[in-house]
Amino acid sequence: MAQTVFIDGAAGTTGLEIAERLAGRSEFSLLAIDDARRKDAKARREALNDADFVILCLPDDAARDAVAMIANGRTRVIDASTAHRVAPGWVYGFPEISGHDAVASAARVSNPGCYSTGFIALIAPLVRAGLLPADWPYACNAVSGYSGGGKALIERFEQDRDIAWRGYALGLGHKHVPEMQAHCGLSIAPLFSPSVIPAHRGMVVDVQLPLTAMPKAGAPDALRAALADFYAASPIVVMGDAPKDSEMLLRASHSGDDRIELFVFANADASQARLIAQLDNLGKGASGACVQNLNIMAGLPETAALRL
Repeated sequence: MAQTVFIDGAAGTTGLEIAERLAGRSEFSLLAIDDARRKDAKARREALNDADFVILCLPDDAARDAVAMIANGRTRVIDASTAHRVAPGWVYGFPEISGHDAVASAARVSNPGCYSTGFIALIAPLVRAGLLPADWPYACNAVSGYSGGGKALIERFEQDRDIAWRGYALGLGHKHVPEMQAHCGLSIAPLFSPSVIPAHRGMVVDVQLPLTAMPKAGAPDALRAALADFYAASPIVVMGDAPKDSEMLLRASHSGDDRIELFVFANADASQARLIAQLDNLGKGASGACVQNLNIMAGLPETAALRL
């Protein structure tokens, strides 16, 4: 018998891509509210409580309100908002980091942020292995396609073709920083510099390491080997091959997938390194991660319907 799924916020970019990945799957049946009742609080409450799984693609406050409406101990939740990413009682939905068993048994799962996924994928395993210090002031630069900013930013970029780059969170209070710090086990919040470029999707997250100044930091080859070993069994998080022409490209024509590729680059004397993650902000950075978590929670192969 198919398990029921209600996507609250299904009309947004993340919700639409989740629905696309679930379309035609016999394991799940999507619940929907009629357009005429979409703003009916009673109809929404019924859907939230009728579903086996609820996926929240909502602003933070609306996500908290939706969780509060669930009045049974059966419905399991995946929240794609920022609301619960460091909240007690919620499992962080990055199974490669948090553990597949923890996600599989969870009633409440918080989907990671897109930028956070790249940063945590790079830093958390190396801190755990003792190859990077937990008390270092890490700096992270990242660029993303504009689709991660929601309908307003999508419209802005598609109407104003003169925008070449958008730097934001200049007050250094980006909402992803708490989860980046918490799930890497860092004692100092990373300095995070996000930006948006005129491409619909795609993302590069870049962490620079002055290795000779960092206490007990591993050599670049050790960092690379540790990441490869940590993700050896993952079909989703993979080590990328070093580009032959010494450049990486984020193409505006990229159609998206659900993998994340990790790279370790270093200078000739191994005194400096750059850890780089390349992913689709709507794939492993959002919708693909939601579906991966849903698969695991439902006891299905984690890669079912993913674009790998």
